[in-house]
Amino acid sequence: MRSICFSPKTPLFSISRHTTHSSPSRSPPLLTLPRSSISVSTVDQIIDAASGMITKWDPGSSTFARVTSLFYESKREAMQFLRCVDDLQKAMHLLVSENSSSAKLIEAQTLMQVAMKRLQKEFYQILSMNRAHLDPESLSTRSSRTSARSSLSDYDDEGSPDQDDNEVRDAGDSIFEVEEASSTAMADLKSIADCMINAGYTKECIKVYKVIRKSIIDEGIYRLGVERVTSSQINKMDWQVIDLKIKNWLEAVKIAMKILFTGERILCDHVFASSESIRESCFTDISKEGAALLFAFPELVIKVKKAPAEKMFRVLDMYTAIAESWPEIESIFSFESTSALRSKALTSLIKIGESARQMILDFEAHIQKDSSKTKVPGGGVHHLTIDVMNYLTSLADYSNILGDILADWDPPAKLTPSLLVSYFESPETTADNESPAPAVTLHVAWLIVSLLCKLDAKAKHYKDAHLAYLFLANNLQHVVAKVHTSNLQFLLGEEWINKNEAKLKQFVASYVRVAWGPVLKSLPENPTAVITPGQAKDYFKSLNSSFEHVYKQQSSCVVPYAKLREEIKETIARKLLAAYGRFYETHKVTVGERNVMLFVRFTPEDVDNYLSDLFFETSDIESAGSRGSSSSTLSSLNRRHSRLTI
Repeated sequence: MRSICFSPKTPLFSISRHTTHSSPSRSPPLLTLPRSSISVSTVDQIIDAASGMITKWDPGSSTFARVTSLFYESKREAMQFLRCVDDLQKAMHLLVSENSSSAKLIEAQTLMQVAMKRLQKEFYQILSMNRAHLDPESLSTRSSRTSARSSLSDYDDEGSPDQDDNEVRDAGDSIFEVEEASSTAMADLKSIADCMINAGYTKECIKVYKVIRKSIIDEGIYRLGVERVTSSQINKMDWQVIDLKIKNWLEAVKIAMKILFTGERILCDHVFASSESIRESCFTDISKEGAALLFAFPELVIKVKKAPAEKMFRVLDMYTAIAESWPEIESIFSFESTSALRSKALTSLIKIGESARQMILDFEAHIQKDSSKTKVPGGGVHHLTIDVMNYLTSLADYSNILGDILADWDPPAKLTPSLLVSYFESPETTADNESPAPAVTLHVAWLIVSLLCKLDAKAKHYKDAHLAYLFLANNLQHVVAKVHTSNLQFLLGEEWINKNEAKLKQFVASYVRVAWGPVLKSLPENPTAVITPGQAKDYFKSLNSSFEHVYKQQSSCVVPYAKLREEIKETIARKLLAAYGRFYETHKVTVGERNVMLFVRFTPEDVDNYLSDLFFETSDIESAGSRGSSSSTLSSLNRRHSRLTI
């Protein structure tokens, strides 16, 4: 994008370049007059001197004047031209006070009109021909120019004459040339603007400026991908198209605030430094349309009716973009006449926040309304758990922004202390038990509570109690794992993780008790107690039958997380193998070691090997994450977070 803005490196540039010129005739000698006042006796001399200079550069007087730029031909003569106009203006004031209908005044007025047309032409040419030198990208790299100067100085001090040094120095020289050209153009524009404004030709001056600079702003906004669209048009677009427009807008806001509008404000303030009202008028007329278009876009997006859950994160991205750009927005659009633009940006920010709040409520409703009664085979992780935790882990990445959005939003009415305590080490308070938890923490906590309550209800769909406990264990493990490996851990805290890991152990213990209790009950309470060979044979047969039945039953169970899988196996082994191992070692002698194999189908080592094969599934937790959501609103989010880390 080649558009606007350059901040001058130095104050007004010294305008003594081009001391010679190639005009076909000499300029008339100029009078050296006191700047404060002009006497009546010198009026004729002033008008004669001005007539010669102004007529020479009248585009209608010669082909040379028509095709040649005064400021590019001779800077010295350009400054003389401006002084002539200034003196002519003073002479006109004197003539008006003496005789407002004198022939001299009419002649001076005619000359002034010709001079203003010339300056208007010069003003236009400088603005048009220096678009590249008044480029906002040049301003954005100004800091790198400072670094370049420092680097060049270091190279000079070291005296390194090699080719790399020369290349760096050449690059620095090129940068300095661009800066010099930009500063010169800005100084020339200011000189012309001051002259035309002092002469009463403000309207003619700012008309040229507004037309050229507004076209640059409008072109810049267009090149940044921000286009005018209506609410009906955007509602007909596919989300992928809208998503691309949002990405373009996010980048456009940064560039527009830091480069495009900032550069135009700098240039406008410099050129029209003599009048705050003119600066305000020019900048407002140039920027208001592009800025209004930029700030209106978020309101269109939040009104899109059909969108995936990913919309939430794009909305938060837009909130972040405006919030981070707010200092620039306030500074750039500080004029009273641009207050509507500040209000527009603030309104967008407020409406984005309201939209984010509503989407959180909608997401809670999605959790609570999930009515799927389909049981996950083997007590695995439910797709609702995957969807919700993917959503919340992404949401936690925006915790700072959500802190602002939810700061004055009351916690959910259903979030009672007793309900929180049942699932948390109460995040209502922090570790010191005094300060209330941030609003974002409470709302995230409530969404997880809603999920866990829904999972409790879904566990009741299993006819076998052991599958219900395993289902709860698998899903709570997924919740804890996602919290532990994301920014959710900073929102919910270490106590939350510890509390739920303890609850997870309870689910595991309940599963082992219900599922493997029959195997344990097939052994005597005291495995080493003295019993008859017949009793020992009966116990061995009972254990064989019980273990075979339970193993077949549990072979369809799945535990996707390796850590939980090993923990369950260790719990089973700790209870079953310890008891069976002692019973086996004691009573294989009772039945006779030669007869053991007749009654024992599973040795302790066999049991251990069988246990090691349990709880694996053909498709692991990653593939579970890619299952489609029961709600179409989450389909895009699922694709985005389809891989889960164990």
